[in-house]
Amino acid sequence: MFRPLALALGLLIAAPALAEEPAAVRPIVIGESLTLSSTVLGQVRHINVHLPAGYEAHPERRYPVLYLMDGGEQEDFPHIAGLAQLGELSWTWREMIVVGIEGIDRRHDLTPPTTDPKEKADFPTHGGSAAYRRFLAEELKPWVAARYRTSGEDAIIGESLAGLFVVETFLKQPALFDAYIAASPSLWWSDQALARGAAADLARWPAEDRKLYLTIGDEGSTMQAGVDKVVAALKAAPPAGLAWTYDPMPQEHHSTIYHPAALKAFRVVWPGPRKDQ
Repeated sequence: MFRPLALALGLLIAAPALAEEPAAVRPIVIGESLTLSSTVLGQVRHINVHLPAGYEAHPERRYPVLYLMDGGEQEDFPHIAGLAQLGELSWTWREMIVVGIEGIDRRHDLTPPTTDPKEKADFPTHGGSAAYRRFLAEELKPWVAARYRTSGEDAIIGESLAGLFVVETFLKQPALFDAYIAASPSLWWSDQALARGAAADLARWPAEDRKLYLTIGDEGSTMQAGVDKVVAALKAAPPAGLAWTYDPMPQEHHSTIYHPAALKAFRVVWPGPRKDQ
């Protein structure tokens, strides 16, 4: 009788637990998603924002802002926000606000005009980078500064066509950001026009403190040639006030370079208090 009774008692005790509602699922939150109506672009843009873990608990703190091109939920926002959090946990780089701009037509937003007939055919909406830069300068940056506790420091990061946009902004409008991070930039664009004009652009440098982190993976000769021209121009006449790093990663390719590049770049651009790096 003992064993059956024990089994019966066990079933009676377990029965209420079996009848309970399943435990509520708690989402893991890495940021917030907002919309911004742009007069410059004539569009409503989705903006994804990651805040440092202590943002609400420490209202006295202000933070630098990282502007992330291709910053949608299905683009680069999750893994770059994750790296920002890694810096918060390890003190390896400074806490930061990540502002990701979700792409709509990256071939338009991130490219200057091209003279190449094939590119014109393959990228029929190309050539919108100047307007996109106006959107960042005149609308997004003031909106972020009004909404969040920023320190006044900012950086821009991008890879591939977004890297092309970063380098173009660095050369054409260097005062717009304090730091520039470009991974495998598509400097083959328009027969390397941006790279071929780098020396002339650097000669007009405004002599202000800025940082540049530039890297490229194993991308082949065409993309490498454009990066080589920019690096040669920087070596030949390094602008006053510019701290620049060229850190090629031949062990990576186009699909793998962004995450390790961003990790290394954050150490260079916004190093944290931890010394055993």
